Amino acid sequence: MPVINRIAAFSEDMKSWRRHLHQNPELGFECHETAAFVTDQLRSFGITEIHEGIAKTGLVAMIDGKAPGPTLGLRADMDALPIMEASELDHRSKVSGKMHACGHDGHTTMLLGAAKYLAETRNFTGRVALIFQPAEEDGGGGGVMVEEGIFERFEIAEVYALHTAPGVAPGQFYTEPGPLMAAVDEVQFNIQGLGGHAAYPHEAVDPIAAAVSLVQACQTIVSRNHAPTRDLVVSITQINAGSASNIIPSSCFVGGTVRSFSTEDSAMVRQRMTQIVAGHEAAFDVKIDFNYEPTYPATVNTPQKAEFAADVAEEIVGEDQVERRSGPEMGAEDFSYMLQRVPGAYLFIGQGDTAVCHHPSFDFNDEISPIGASFFARLVERALPLDS
Repeated sequence: MPVINRIAAFSEDMKSWRRHLHQNPELGFECHETAAFVTDQLRSFGITEIHEGIAKTGLVAMIDGKAPGPTLGLRADMDALPIMEASELDHRSKVSGKMHACGHDGHTTMLLGAAKYLAETRNFTGRVALIFQPAEEDGGGGGVMVEEGIFERFEIAEVYALHTAPGVAPGQFYTEPGPLMAAVDEVQFNIQGLGGHAAYPHEAVDPIAAAVSLVQACQTIVSRNHAPTRDLVVSITQINAGSASNIIPSSCFVGGTVRSFSTEDSAMVRQRMTQIVAGHEAAFDVKIDFNYEPTYPATVNTPQKAEFAADVAEEIVGEDQVERRSGPEMGAEDFSYMLQRVPGAYLFIGQGDTAVCHHPSFDFNDEISPIGASFFARLVERALPLDS
């Protein structure tokens, strides 16, 4: 079964929705205009049960099928990134310093496309919960929606989501039963020394020297304290210090992330970093304020649901366009909180040879919107079939 004909028929509408969203990006939990646009579209489809103000600007819309049954959740994220768009597209961002650089405008559009079709046809039992969440990029909006009780309130029994994948053939799906994406922890080191003149370093306590050594020591955790056959990444991404070439600063900030698939590995890194901090305080005569903050947990697909979702994807694009064993990767996702609550699966859908996610030239490929919408719609019809 290819792309659903009815969805293909309004593909130009989907392109228009997506480009409107791209031009009007919002960050974090402040997705007010985005949520209003989504709500207006849903109402135009004849969907009347819309619950707003969840996780501040998130919403859940309900579509009833033709007979009683369980509730299936479909999720899309709505927030953008604090990046200055570099493209000259006609639909480029109108908001300076903000852009949809990770495809959330496309994710929202694909779910809206499925919503329009499902509201028209309702060829399923039970109910569909359309989950539009803010703050995936920063803030864990998915976790907040879980904490605010959407799964209990709407009796959602299982949940699914899609994410665009640059560099993968358009419309090609991939996923992994079990662990798919890593947990991510944030680390911060605030190093306090004693400022002074660069010509007289012996009269100062140099926090930069301590920072350089500390970063090198942290990089040995993966290579010397962890089994090489297991996935673990320590990435130091920030070093901020100094104001002039002839001044030794009084402080230095170092920050980064730790990505893993087990709480044991995360605990080991935290312990080793604590030891490294203590050693560097003594060796460099500095004071280091160390903070280790777990954020998103690992995204772990329910194996049975991942296989089912792959079956549905095959119906849309063909067996040769679905990779069922893609292996885990080190990115993180707050859809993980939803998968901790109920069974479900997270899949990627290729968008072709484009700029990577989080790049200032990224743009979602509108040609895959009908494919993603068809996947969501067919998944509902397969998971909640009407009696023949």
